Amino acid sequence: MHLKTILFIKPAIIFFFVLLLNGCNSGFLKPDWSKTAEPDGKKRARQNVEEGKGLQLFKKDDSGGNFLFASSNPLWRASLGAIDFMTLSSVDYAGGIIITDWYSDGNQNESIKITIRFLSNEVRSDALDVKINKKLCSSVENCSVTEIKNDLNFKIKNKILKQAAIYQKELDENKKNNTRRKSAVTGNENRPD
Repeated sequence: MHLKTILFIKPAIIFFFVLLLNGCNSGFLKPDWSKTAEPDGKKRARQNVEEGKGLQLFKKDDSGGNFLFASSNPLWRASLGAIDFMTLSSVDYAGGIIITDWYSDGNQNESIKITIRFLSNEVRSDALDVKINKKLCSSVENCSVTEIKNDLNFKIKNKILKQAAIYQKELDENKKNNTRRKSAVTGNENRPD
């Protein structure tokens, strides 16, 4: 490198870091020591969310889909409950799919695998797709796999949807109660029903 380039780059880098470090003194990270902090982290986090504090990278847009965490998604919870007796091979909440491992109820030569695809987060009959594959083996190396379409698909889907409707009702009631509690705290008389 040329001596002139080195003499220019070093001071420029030093000047950049001085500006960067000077910006840290803006009070952005200074805590307010006059207030006492809530010792329980979960309560503090919930309070921060209710007050609108926190890091928001993108503007919140309520017009898009509403993606819930797996523990609060009624369809997801109901699906896991319906197939809880089976071992899971692959679970992808973001991709919306649950695949069980091969399950055999005593017969070593015959087993099934269930795949549940989530097409929507809403509790409706077209929100999921349940596929069942059946594996028949005449020997360890000689197996055939076929997709079966019978009333078992319907029974599993129906069981999931019934339980998901119950979970959705509980979730809606909890949201309604939380909204009422918030309005009582803030003094708003407008209570959503």
